[in-house]
Amino acid sequence: MLLALAALVLGGCTALAPVNPPIERVDLDHGYRVGNMLKRTHGIKNDPDTLFLLTFSGGGTRAAAFSYGVLEELRRTNIRVNGQDINLLDEVDAIAGVSGGSFTALAYALYGERLFTEYEPRFLKRDVQGTLTRRALNPLNWFALGSGLYGRSEMAADYYDEILFNGATFDDLLDKPTPATAVTGTDLSTGARFPFSQDHFDLLCSDLGKVRLARAAATSSAVPAVLSPVTYHNYGGHCGAVMPPWVADVTRPENPSRPAGRALLRYRDMQNFQDSKNRPYLHVVDGGVSDNLGLRGLLEALEELEASRSFQDQLGFHQLRRIVVVVVNSRSAPDTDWDRRPNAPGIVSQLFQSSSVPIDHFSSESVELLKDIAQRWADKRELDIAERRLSGMSKAQAEAAVPKLRFDAIDVSFESIADPEERRYFMNLPTSFVLTDEEVDRLRELGGRLLRETPAFRELQTRMIESPAPPKRPRPAPP
Repeated sequence: MLLALAALVLGGCTALAPVNPPIERVDLDHGYRVGNMLKRTHGIKNDPDTLFLLTFSGGGTRAAAFSYGVLEELRRTNIRVNGQDINLLDEVDAIAGVSGGSFTALAYALYGERLFTEYEPRFLKRDVQGTLTRRALNPLNWFALGSGLYGRSEMAADYYDEILFNGATFDDLLDKPTPATAVTGTDLSTGARFPFSQDHFDLLCSDLGKVRLARAAATSSAVPAVLSPVTYHNYGGHCGAVMPPWVADVTRPENPSRPAGRALLRYRDMQNFQDSKNRPYLHVVDGGVSDNLGLRGLLEALEELEASRSFQDQLGFHQLRRIVVVVVNSRSAPDTDWDRRPNAPGIVSQLFQSSSVPIDHFSSESVELLKDIAQRWADKRELDIAERRLSGMSKAQAEAAVPKLRFDAIDVSFESIADPEERRYFMNLPTSFVLTDEEVDRLRELGGRLLRETPAFRELQTRMIESPAPPKRPRPAPP
């Protein structure tokens, strides 16, 4: 009885701690802001005119191992520019992670080079799911779990701290030379993205810096019904949150609805988060519900840039020569025999399929939309050049007058596996937090191989070798 009471007290204390304490006033120079982190690191050790982004999808340990394989491949890929060997992993400026991919993203942000000796034994090759299940079934934890103050996701976050994050918070990332890292959850009430960036926490009048990385990972991977929502306090509307400059442009009545439609939706979400009077608590679940590729934030930012010239000017957007986006997608599609039987699948299978199919389709649409944006930018440049030539400029003058920006969208996914049997093997790997050592090793090898064999990646390497490295100079950071 005493042990059970102690578990209840300890569980309650953990849950009632100020997981995201309030702030009195917004300070744009303070906190873990992706833009500020890019300003501090971008162009110091890599090409300042290239913005290199990675996005890691959800998918449990499958996603964590697959994205880790991509990091390993970038780390062992060197290109020679102006007589110097450049490690492509050092070229990465920012990483977005969701659910299973958030563990790799946050662990690399925290560990840096140590990731490649510690991540495998500490997380990838550990039975995380088995341990969490045993703790949930342990009678000593039942009082805490049943109290309504300490859910299964809080229990998971404590375990992630034990094995991987060691109590580190977002403040602990401020001095790290690693890429700016953004992980996301989903607001259960509205379906809006819930990014772990101080810019978003400004809307809540809260300090992201005190939030544990383990809690962010637990939030981003809090699969509805399997794990509990993670609750955050909302103090929004009282600290002078500053809207980004694109808001003024996209909300002007004379502004066309396109291409700013996605930006307008994000603006409405931002307003909604500031309503602390009616929403003093925010319950957040798996980021894959709203964005299983970690790509939606980038798509929104690109449309905000298209819609707002003042936003482009503030970010120094025209100084970029190249944007590289590597989308690491570990979507699986387990075999079923449903379509060969007259009877419909059971209720559990129906629930799982009805939630996963829309997410998968939306993810595929996001990749295609990214490629469409890249093509639209290329077409717009050609149109601008043509207009200048009609005004009397020579071809050389017109091309020099229009900023040249290459946009490389590289998709690394199981879909590109050539061998049908191998593709079936990976497509049937479960979305869980436990895999065999062999499965982890095969996923790591596959991530590196698919990246290496992707034609767009090989073309990128060739162009970066052929392009003279620009002089090192600071510039305002992109979003």
